[in-house]
Amino acid sequence: MADQAFISSTQTVPDLNRVPQHIAIIMDGNGRWARKRFLPRIAGHARGVEAVRGTIRAVIERGVEYLTLFAFSSENWRRPAEEVSYLMQLFIKSLQKEVRRLHENNIRFRVIGDRSRFEPVLVRAIEAAEELTAGSTRLHLTVAANYGGRWDVLTAVNRLLDRQPGRCKIDEEAVNAELSMNFAPEPDLFIRTGGEQRISNFLLWQLAYTEFFFTDALWPDFDGKVLDQAIASYQERERRFGRTSEQLITGVSEAERHA
Repeated sequence: MADQAFISSTQTVPDLNRVPQHIAIIMDGNGRWARKRFLPRIAGHARGVEAVRGTIRAVIERGVEYLTLFAFSSENWRRPAEEVSYLMQLFIKSLQKEVRRLHENNIRFRVIGDRSRFEPVLVRAIEAAEELTAGSTRLHLTVAANYGGRWDVLTAVNRLLDRQPGRCKIDEEAVNAELSMNFAPEPDLFIRTGGEQRISNFLLWQLAYTEFFFTDALWPDFDGKVLDQAIASYQERERRFGRTSEQLITGVSEAERHA
C-alpha cells in the first residue's frame, strides 16, 4: 500500500484533549550534559542515544503515531571534524544495533535529509533499515540527518521546476507533496530540549502552526516525565488556525460553511 499523501493540517482543528498525533523534537544538550560531568562531548552523544530509546518507548505508550527527531543539521558539519566523525560512526553503529529491534516492534524508520555527504556504508545502512521496516505501522520514526528546512523547501521547488520547465506558478499543495515529510501529518507538538528557544532551520514549512514546548532539560535527561509535561502543555492550548475562539465553539466559519 502506498504512503498516504497529507495536506496541510491547518485545514481542520484537531481534538486537543487527545495525545498529539505527531511530535517533532530537537535533541539539544548532549555536549553540555557531558561537560557538567567533566566528560568528553562524545560521552553526551552516546548517552543521547539511550534517551532516544526511552523516548521511542514513551511515545508508543502514550499513543503517538509519528515521532521526528532532529539528529544532525546541515549546519552541524561546522563542528570539529573529530566530533562529526564520531557522530557518523555512532549513527552507523546505532542503526546496525537497533534496526532489528525496530522491525520486531513494528516501528517504521525513515531518514530525511541530503545523503550526498554521507559515506557509502552509512547510506547502505539507512537504506537497509528503511527497507526492512517499510511495512511497519505502530510508530513512524523519522530521523532528520544532514537536514535543513531551507534545503527541504528549495529541493521541493526545484523538483517541480525540473518536471515542468518554464512553470511560473507553484501552489502550496504542489510544494507540500514534494517535501521530505510528505508522508506524515504536520507536527502537532514541537519540543526542544536544552533551554534554547529557536527552531534552528528544522521543518520550516511543516512547523507553521505547530505548538512549541521548550524545556531546560538536556537531551540525555529527557524522559517520560518531561514528555508528559510537554503533552499537558499542548492540551491546554487553543489551536485556531486563523479562526476565532467563537468559531471553535460553534463550528465552521461562514467561508467553510459555503465551500
